[in-house]
Amino acid sequence: MDTTTLLLLGLLRRARMHGYQLMEFIERNLSTCTDLKKPTAYLGLERLARNGWVVEQEEREGKRPPRKVYTITPEGEAEFQRLLVINLGSYATSKFPQDMGLAFADALPAAQVVQLLEQRRGVIKAELDAARKAPVHAGTLQLLVDHSVVHLASELEWLDKVIDTFAQRTPDGKE
Repeated sequence: MDTTTLLLLGLLRRARMHGYQLMEFIERNLSTCTDLKKPTAYLGLERLARNGWVVEQEEREGKRPPRKVYTITPEGEAEFQRLLVINLGSYATSKFPQDMGLAFADALPAAQVVQLLEQRRGVIKAELDAARKAPVHAGTLQLLVDHSVVHLASELEWLDKVIDTFAQRTPDGKE
């Protein structure tokens, strides 16, 4: 599923924008929901233009250099609708590769595992705080942020249980 195309076309349906505006919106409002990087977004915009799903128009504002402003085309709208139907009707099971170390955590002293998991907890808590501070969006765009908040809160709850499990072990790692 091409979620980058879905995201870019979806945002361009709302308003015509130049690449910097798109990335600024994503970074400010959706950074907890997507890890789309600027180079990937700009390559995506180029691909959308090549496919005829958006048109580029150079515009100049004041004495600034010209910028490419992107507008969705009817073909882009059709592709957006196609991707939207696929995305809403599908589910991809989440994998948690960052948890692989838990399978081998008994190779370290329990206190060290607790310390490392507390470090992870701090990162997750910071992400949760950032997601909760994201601007409130009108309409269904808010559902992305809401899902991120629920997921991160659930992750913290689960991690607290894992930390407690290791905290209850004796120094030799046994319960």
